[in-house]
This record gives sequence, structure tokens and C-alpha cells, in this order.
Amino acid sequence: MSALAILLVEDNLLNRRLVRDLLEHHGHHVVDASTVDEAWAALQAETFDIGLLDVQIPGGGGTRLVERVRATPLLARLPLVAVTAFAMDGDRERLLAQGFDGYVSKPIDTRTFVALIASFVSKQGVPT
Repeated sequence: MSALAILLVEDNLLNRRLVRDLLEHHGHHVVDASTVDEAWAALQAETFDIGLLDVQIPGGGGTRLVERVRATPLLARLPLVAVTAFAMDGDRERLLAQGFDGYVSKPIDTRTFVALIASFVSKQGVPT
């Protein structure tokens, strides 16, 4: 699997460190943000293969960021995955209907997380 450029949007410092360290350990380039505005600035400055978004982030939440990305022609095809504690019946379907390409519930499974994230990129036709 080739290294991926990953935007990680997570406001919880411990969760952000865990995911970033795990992905970087597997050779991926990770840029992290903790708010919608920080994530938007990163999307303007760099090209990413995938975005991993917490749903509850300052600045309007992950779904607001998804709306902005989908409305921007140069970014609209970027795979976006909800990485969230929302794990009730219907949450996955609701988030997919709101524009996310994938869904991962927290706590993440550190044994399978990296391969799962790469699979979302592969589904979008981006070589991994």
C-alpha cells in the first residue's frame, strides 16, 4: 500500500494523537485539525487522499465540513469518513446520507483501522 496523505479532523487531543500515531507508524502523511476552520485551511493548502472527520467538532461539526467539501468542485470527490462515537441504530445510515463515504465507530480497533481507511480510498478509485 502506498503512503496516503490524510486529513485528520478531531478535537479530542488523545483521540487525535492515537489516530495520527497509528497512521504515521504505517507510513502515511497526516495533517491534523481540531476545528472546521482549521480543516478548511488545510484543504486549501494541501492535497489529500482522504479525510477522517469527527462528527462533533467546533465550527459547525463534521457534517458542515462535508457540505463545504462537496460544494467545492476541486474537492467534491475527496473520500470523507466519519470517525465518531455516534454508534446508535441509524447513525451510520444518517451520516452516509449526509455525504460521508464511510463510517468508523469509536473506539477504533487499532488492529484493523489502517487497512479499513485504505479500503475507503481504494473504493474511490485512488491507488493505494
